[in-house]
Amino acid sequence: MALPSFIPLSRRKDGDSSQPSPPKTTNTTTPPYALSTSKFLSKATRIRRFFAYLSSFLFLISLIFLILVEIGNLNAHHPVLPSIYFIKLDLSNIIPRSVPNSILINSIARTLGLHDFYQVGLWNFCEGYGNEITDCSKPRRMYWFNPIDIILSELLAGATIALPSNITDALTLVRIASHWMFGLFLTGACLAVPAILFTPLSIYTRWASLPLTILTFLTALTTTAATIIASVMFIIFKKAIHSATETVNIQAEIGVKMFVFMWIASGAAILGWLIQFGECCCCASKRDVKTGRRKGSKKAYGASGGGNGDGAGGTQEKSRGARRRWISSNG
Repeated sequence: MALPSFIPLSRRKDGDSSQPSPPKTTNTTTPPYALSTSKFLSKATRIRRFFAYLSSFLFLISLIFLILVEIGNLNAHHPVLPSIYFIKLDLSNIIPRSVPNSILINSIARTLGLHDFYQVGLWNFCEGYGNEITDCSKPRRMYWFNPIDIILSELLAGATIALPSNITDALTLVRIASHWMFGLFLTGACLAVPAILFTPLSIYTRWASLPLTILTFLTALTTTAATIIASVMFIIFKKAIHSATETVNIQAEIGVKMFVFMWIASGAAILGWLIQFGECCCCASKRDVKTGRRKGSKKAYGASGGGNGDGAGGTQEKSRGARRRWISSNG
């Protein structure tokens, strides 16, 4: 009878070591947040890229409408520009009907050289009879509208028209505000050009958003300040003229197109600045994705772990599948 044999414990351990071990997976694939491929970075930063280009587009809109504001009322014979003005003064019936022989006096004033209306732009004024512009003054820097000097210069020598004191007082405000308005509108237009060109640079790093935020803030500030000054100034001037209708019959009309263009330019500049301000802390830049500080869009990671197994997502899935197969075969 054969005796039972005993296997030493050390040999059992050696025998167990001969059993197949679970496959070791080495993740040699670079994690997607450190990828530097252009396609992946473009997907990961698509939200920031959208807002950066949107900001640039908003400043382009602001610049276009600022240009319309600045070239309005420059050419008497252009089909569009004469309709862009800040304020229009109607002097066709400057003598009120309550005055005896007002119709005759108005016709005499017209004969003496007084035009039916005057309208004001940023650089000059235009004048005409009826609804037709006959001439525009020469454009001047730091221009401000002084109806008293214009009227007196166009009347025959020695002819005068007395204007109420409240209109004269309003002209002091118009002169000061016009100089500020002129400078701020030109500054806003000049700052809008680099804002259009450089705001897309915020895609690459959030550090670029800081100087761009300062640039866009100055653009929005100057444009909005000029718009507010122009709006307040000409509304006050209009009210001052309407309050003097008992002495002289001057009708004032605000230029709707000019005011709409100004506020569109200001609104677009403010939105563009707010976007740049938000990008200082929001939305991953390309540098954030490369260094791993932020991952960016989740869709980019889903794409990198697709069916071809590229990326960390595909490698991890393969490792989990191999581990499940080894457990089922040795369970």
